[in-house]
Amino acid sequence: MITSLILKSAAVGPWPMNAYALLCPDTNQSILVDPGAEPDTLAEMLGDSTPVAIFLTHAHPDHVGALEEMKARLQVPVYMHPADSPMGVTADNWLADGDIFVLGKYTLRFIHTPGHTYGMVCIMLPDQRAIVGDTIFQGGPGRTWAPPYFKVTLETLRNIVFQWPNETECFPGHGPSFLIGDERPAFEAFLQREHPDDLCGDVTWEM
Repeated sequence: MITSLILKSAAVGPWPMNAYALLCPDTNQSILVDPGAEPDTLAEMLGDSTPVAIFLTHAHPDHVGALEEMKARLQVPVYMHPADSPMGVTADNWLADGDIFVLGKYTLRFIHTPGHTYGMVCIMLPDQRAIVGDTIFQGGPGRTWAPPYFKVTLETLRNIVFQWPNETECFPGHGPSFLIGDERPAFEAFLQREHPDDLCGDVTWEM
């Protein structure tokens, strides 16, 4: 019988925000990703698995609101990119682009995708699935607060995210999952249009 890495999600908090759990069906080990709120919901998502780590895609408050509670409950190390440490969130282990993490029988890879925050990371699963945080959503990129951040986002999308195969399924920090191939035509059309130099904020591909 062929098994695959189990990906669970729960929409938590007032916005809401997508928290994720990764579970190895062979070893029952698990990882919690972005503990934004509602610790009991997060614990239910992990079930009777054996947690080994907490991953943060980035350190915005809506993604880390239940971090301290879940650290106390799970007693496992926290991983994030050091570029987000100025936000006041600390980690036990700092991530770098290309780092790998072995969860049971599966290898996860971290990809640094700055823009929404300077420390944003995506988590690439071994089967063309990716947890992308607020790097990209269906219909547009993650929000930026100043034009320089938006320019970094565009470079990230051009040079990293849209280099992934069309079949890559993205699981974002907010909203539904989507395929890179489905977003590609609108993104490429967006790049062909003229935009003001001060563009930032909630941008969509239709702008």
